[in-house]
Amino acid sequence: MSSPEQKNEAKGPNADQIEYWNGDAGEKWARHQDRLDAMLAPFSKALQLLAAVEPGERVMDIGCGCGATTFDLANAAGDGGSTLGVDISGPMIARAKERAAALRSKAEFLLADAATHDFGTRQFDVLASRFGIMFFDNPAPAFGHMRKTLAPGGRTGFVCWRPFRENPWAALPMMAALPHLPPQEPPVPGAPGPFAFDDASRFHDVLSQAGYSAIDIQPFDAELTLGAGADAIETALNQSLEIGPLARAMKTMPDAMRDTVSDAVRKALAANVNDGEVRLPGAVWLVSAKA
Repeated sequence: MSSPEQKNEAKGPNADQIEYWNGDAGEKWARHQDRLDAMLAPFSKALQLLAAVEPGERVMDIGCGCGATTFDLANAAGDGGSTLGVDISGPMIARAKERAAALRSKAEFLLADAATHDFGTRQFDVLASRFGIMFFDNPAPAFGHMRKTLAPGGRTGFVCWRPFRENPWAALPMMAALPHLPPQEPPVPGAPGPFAFDDASRFHDVLSQAGYSAIDIQPFDAELTLGAGADAIETALNQSLEIGPLARAMKTMPDAMRDTVSDAVRKALAANVNDGEVRLPGAVWLVSAKA
């Protein structure tokens, strides 16, 4: 159930994204949390190194999803610190709270839009995010709002996707499917979505406009496991069809077309099996800055 704050935020900036992540998309991410955490583990580790949280620090995990990165950040902050995971998705925040209870983690979770939510006098030493900062309608004001929550000397550690073509985990299934899909509208550069900050210079400008300093953006690459074991190809196929850029195109597709697309994507994935695993490269930016 949405909080009063969430209902108010759903009427303002980012309303489309709030609606999207509180529907089928958020439910799928919550349902497949274990598999997605495993796939994204190399980037979760990169975030921990980038954020470099020290014991006693106060951390906000922006777009925390089901909480995997929040728990790691909370462990680094220790008993003397605090960690708040914030996300617009009710299904994912609910899953994060379930996991926190099971793990007896000190991490807290809040259903809210970090781009607009009033955090009162609460301040943070670190703003961190793994793939949770690419969905703002007006990114410069959003990052400016979040910067105001940073204590003097506070810093950021963000991980976001580089261009689509540099990410075969997403591009390979889509390219295999395209010959069998109706004509697709070309993506709008910089529009809210997974690849909103694929242009490092644009992201640098956004952070600069928002008042950040010492901005540093570096590339990082890792191999992602989409499926493993006896069902590796089918696991990777199901994930490609349900989560990621191809998922939206599949949503309203007739069954006959779905079967054709599935066969084409399955064949493309099968060509990338090594040692019983479907592995494809992923490419991100590691972004740091100071308040």
